[in-house]
Amino acid sequence: MVLRTGALLAVGAAAVPLTGCGLLDRDEPSPPPDPLEPLVGESRALAARYRAAIAADPGLTDRLTPIADAHTAHADELRRLIGRPEPTGSATPSPTVAGGGRAALLTELRTAEQSGRDNATKACADAPGDRAALLGSIAAARATHLEALK
Repeated sequence: MVLRTGALLAVGAAAVPLTGCGLLDRDEPSPPPDPLEPLVGESRALAARYRAAIAADPGLTDRLTPIADAHTAHADELRRLIGRPEPTGSATPSPTVAGGGRAALLTELRTAEQSGRDNATKACADAPGDRAALLGSIAAARATHLEALK
């Protein structure tokens, strides 16, 4: 019995230093953010902005729903390309829309869409080839959204 207790203490004492030296610690640092992360967030924000505009003026539903859906699809596809799930707590805040009627809503959406198109175009120009096709498609879609908002 004394030998067994001594053996257990020796094994236990040998294991204690291992826990503090990092051999058993598996906390690896998170990978750096992907350069496309801002475009994912922007796509989600644009989709939310369109949905807020629809809520403010339901008469725009048929015109704006396909654009909102396209932005959601772009965000999903960008996230798939990045290869990582959305960070927790990354919910898009509910946007508010400008008062002033339909013309003001559409002007606000055009401004946001133009900024989004410019950002997608820059991301496409800066991207490696395996990402450029998707980013070019997103930039082109945003350009057509501008036309739909006229």
